[in-house]
Amino acid sequence: MTEPKRYLVTAALPYANGPVHIGHLAGCYLPADIYVRYLKAQGKEVIFICGSDEHGVPITIKAKKEGITPQQVVDKYDGIMKNAFKDFGIDFSFYGRTSSKTHHDTAQEFFRNLYDKGIFKEEITNQYYDVEANQFLADRYITGTCPRCGNNNAYGDQCEKCGTTLSPTDLINPKSALSGATPVLKETKNWFLPMDTIQQSAPFQEYIKRFDAWKSNIKGQCSSWLTEGLQPRAMTRDLDWGVPVPVEGADGKVLYVWFDAPIGYISATKEFLASPSSIDHGPWTNWWQNEDTALIHFIGKDNIVFHAIIFPMMLMTHGKYILPTNVPANEFLNLEGDKISTSRNWAVWLHEYLIDFPNRQDELRYVLTSIAPETKDSEFTWKDYQTRINSELVSIFGNFVNRVMVLSDKFYEGKIPTINTPLSDEKLLTCRQVCFDGVAQSLHAMREDLDAVKLRDAQAEFINIARAGNKYLADTEPWKLIKTDAESVKQIMFDALQICAKLAIAAAPFLPYTSNKLKAMLGDENLNWNALFNETILLENHQLGKHEILYKQLEDEEIQKQLNRLEEIKKANDEQPIKTQTLAELKPDINYEDFEKLDLRVGKVLEAEKVPKADKLLKLTVDLGFEKRTILSGIAEYYKPEELVGKLVTVVANLAPRKIRGIESQGMLLMAGNDFGKLYNVSTEKDIELGSVVK
Repeated sequence: MTEPKRYLVTAALPYANGPVHIGHLAGCYLPADIYVRYLKAQGKEVIFICGSDEHGVPITIKAKKEGITPQQVVDKYDGIMKNAFKDFGIDFSFYGRTSSKTHHDTAQEFFRNLYDKGIFKEEITNQYYDVEANQFLADRYITGTCPRCGNNNAYGDQCEKCGTTLSPTDLINPKSALSGATPVLKETKNWFLPMDTIQQSAPFQEYIKRFDAWKSNIKGQCSSWLTEGLQPRAMTRDLDWGVPVPVEGADGKVLYVWFDAPIGYISATKEFLASPSSIDHGPWTNWWQNEDTALIHFIGKDNIVFHAIIFPMMLMTHGKYILPTNVPANEFLNLEGDKISTSRNWAVWLHEYLIDFPNRQDELRYVLTSIAPETKDSEFTWKDYQTRINSELVSIFGNFVNRVMVLSDKFYEGKIPTINTPLSDEKLLTCRQVCFDGVAQSLHAMREDLDAVKLRDAQAEFINIARAGNKYLADTEPWKLIKTDAESVKQIMFDALQICAKLAIAAAPFLPYTSNKLKAMLGDENLNWNALFNETILLENHQLGKHEILYKQLEDEEIQKQLNRLEEIKKANDEQPIKTQTLAELKPDINYEDFEKLDLRVGKVLEAEKVPKADKLLKLTVDLGFEKRTILSGIAEYYKPEELVGKLVTVVANLAPRKIRGIESQGMLLMAGNDFGKLYNVSTEKDIELGSVVK
């Protein structure tokens, strides 16, 4: 295969309906970032594209639950996700939004191209309709029992438990996600992509030969779909949130999210290359319509069919676009023996991790890569996280670098030693040869694994380099040998420093923050991939930088804190009452004079913390403008303390003080909800004066 001139790497567009968790990271974003950093380290021309998917049905469901508009939902979570990715070090070239005008225009132009060619089949079909909600139901608005595996929570387009692609009518006992009612079938018109016909076409049959070189889990899943035979799939939906269908007779219809979303890669590329700073990359057509480009999609296993079959069919029928070169898809990551679930809050959220473990991004990168679910589901546990950090990053990698730097400072005042006499001792020569053979073998294996996108194996080879360095020091014992053979020690330490340089370079894709720190410690921040296979990288008499500890031991207390948090979440889920969508009955009437007795004031939360040994209580310090008060509120299961700091709240200010858990509470927060297991702050305008009366 000819080496591509450029690489266009994409990571699945995350739904903008919630924060990023470690399952998302392990599934596609971290693997994509490692691969992109590897390509860039070699000097390859590469663009890394991602963005928020803002038109999925989960967005509208979230909006209905929170009582806000879909636009407010996507604005909120786009910012949260983008900031978390940036703080974690995911190095996107561009992170776009499918709500942008460029994306709407691009998606509509793409649809119109296929429409004008007569690709789509216009069909009137029976679609599920919610009589109570008075609207047609998109696939994800319908849940039921999967006919293949019996999962009772399958969606109308896919069962996330077994991965089967479904149609809403395939579900057993379907129910509307809006009202809980059983939907009825009603006629509606939509435009279908004739996947059955395209499957038999010569271009598609030629394309699927690429599957033979892809990961076994992708090839297996795709082969299963193709063997069963593909069916036409509607590319439009009866919804009011999304990209409007740009043809006559399509009022009230939008593009199917899986037609719309992958085009987001194209529109984001357009937006990125429209900026002056990216002019060197040339026009966007070089990246999407030139066979010299390798198109690589990093995704999770639940997105395989869309990226490996449906999107390529769209690109193929359009006629101008390249097709995927590879689709590295990972399986699912579980958490402490259970499936990660956003609805149950059973997750390790990235933005929370960055708060709890500041400046420790590389530790999470390392562990998630070590357990990457590349061909089968894997599991994250906090104890395993601690073990891998302490026994591998601290005890192997960090320990080797620390010993080398400490001895270099002690023996040579922080300079690379000058070698006057080569090694002659047979034992030392053998130790040196074994070490360098091991390092070379690991480097070559690491490079081969990176090329094959076997990132877990590649990182294991990286840590083996540090293992070889440690063994070299342990076998030669330079701290003892210095007393009897100082000249030989110079060679040993010179070698050890070269291995440190190789580690600094090789760490760049996996542990970018550590790589930069180690380069600075070695006194050369310009160490690059081209020097990786050189025997000598740092020259004699080179001045080293300031020595720092690469990694700190992770203590039991830090891990227990995370386990306690999960235990609280589990307990809350176990105690969660069965929810029915029935509002509480009205209480008996009161006189207006009774209501007037309440003194409601605007306050601002200055501090918030959990009350020890009280699962539901938060202790708040609230500024009412004229005074500050301590208020205890039973909202710990709904809000984390950090989420409340800086928020405006409504306070019942004339409630008599009351001691709770030995703490005097001087008021009460006014909240709304709890009928459906939710609780919402009764917010006020941001610019209102503290202490203002709420009327």
